[in-house]
Amino acid sequence: MSGTTTPVAVVTGGSRGIGRAVSLLVAERGYAVCLSYVSDEKAARAVVDAITAKGGQAVAVRGDVGVEADVLALFEAADRLGTVTALINNAGVVDVACRVADVTVARLQRMMTTNIVGSFLCAREAVRRMSTKHGGKGGSIVNLSSVAARLGGPGQYVDYAASKGAIDTFTAGLAREVAGEGIRVNAVSPGIIDTEIHASGGQPDRVARMGPDQPMGRAGSAEEVAAPVVWLLSEEAAYVTGANLDIAGGR
Repeated sequence: MSGTTTPVAVVTGGSRGIGRAVSLLVAERGYAVCLSYVSDEKAARAVVDAITAKGGQAVAVRGDVGVEADVLALFEAADRLGTVTALINNAGVVDVACRVADVTVARLQRMMTTNIVGSFLCAREAVRRMSTKHGGKGGSIVNLSSVAARLGGPGQYVDYAASKGAIDTFTAGLAREVAGEGIRVNAVSPGIIDTEIHASGGQPDRVARMGPDQPMGRAGSAEEVAAPVVWLLSEEAAYVTGANLDIAGGR
């Protein structure tokens, strides 16, 4: 396919965990992949190499979704690959367990900037490219929320849960805002998923500890989140917008 017609999926935080699984699967479905990563260049390169080894196209762009200049650079790189028709707003951060009584402004600013502002900025750039109102040909956005938005994260990370509650509202509002412009906007809400994010939150044993207590008796895998994400991008979900799929094993 020529560069002007290749559909491009932008996957934020695409080097590890759910983002990695999504990047690999959308590449299998024929998208060129433009993924962002914050610091782990080796992991990002491994994803790109895995995609190109199978004949796909992929680039990895270092950047922080909470920094506007980095988001602009990410989408400029995506434009060079082809036509942006999919955005997976996956990049997000968690933090160590902390009660609201002990929370710091620095922690709140980091959490909200990455998880909320970053998703808004990336969606803004995607809409500017996809919207028929802006001369685009449509597309699909999938936001990564969490069942924490429903459960609240008491005693651990109410701030993280609140940031994902914002993503739920953002998804509902943006879906209605651009529904008539050829863009579908949906979210997925994972539960306990076996990825590296738990270690970054100071609980590397969280999956082993909590997995057996889930209704299905185990934690989920990144691939089990990626599959519904990619379904939401597909024509099979052509009449689905504003939806939020629980991928939590019944939690």
